[in-house]
Amino acid sequence: MDNKEITKRKILDVTCGSRSIWFNKHNPAATFCDNRKETLTDIWKTTGGSSCYTCVVDPDLQCDFTDLPFADETYSLVVFDPPHLTHGGDNSWLVKKYGKLEANWPNMLHDGFKECMRVLKEDGVLIFKWSEYNLPANEVWKAIGQKPLFGHHSGKNSKTFWACFMKGCK
Repeated sequence: MDNKEITKRKILDVTCGSRSIWFNKHNPAATFCDNRKETLTDIWKTTGGSSCYTCVVDPDLQCDFTDLPFADETYSLVVFDPPHLTHGGDNSWLVKKYGKLEANWPNMLHDGFKECMRVLKEDGVLIFKWSEYNLPANEVWKAIGQKPLFGHHSGKNSKTFWACFMKGCK
C-alpha cells in the first residue's frame, strides 16, 4: 500500500493483530498496522483435543505503535488495543495471539498513546481497549498520563475495558 492510499483513509488501527475486534476485517476506511506479520496454526485445541484455530496477522503496514510512520493529524479515528499480558510462556496461545508486555510496559504504553494522539486530527477520537487480566486499567491511565473521557467494562468477567479519548479534550 502506498502513502497516498494510507493518508486517504480515516481510521488507523495501530495494533490490529488478527483484527478480531473488527466486524469488517477489511474495512476500506481503515489502515491496519501491527509490528508482526505471521500465520499461527493450531495455537489452541478444542476440549476434545482437535486443532481448531489459525490466527492470521496480516497488517497493511508493519510498524511499531511507539514510532508511527504517519504525519501529524492524519486520522480521524485511532484504535489502540495493545498487548495486555505481563505473564505467560512464549508457547501460550494468549501470548502468541495477543503478544506480551515487557518490563518497560509503562513507557511503551505512554509512548504508544502519545503517538496515537499525534496522528489524530484535532477533535479526533481514540478508542482504547484494555484487558485487566494482569493489570488494572487505572495503572494504564497512570502510565499514559491521562484518564479516558468515558468507558465501559465488558466480557464474561468484566475484565475488558473500552475507553474513549478525544484529542484536545481532557
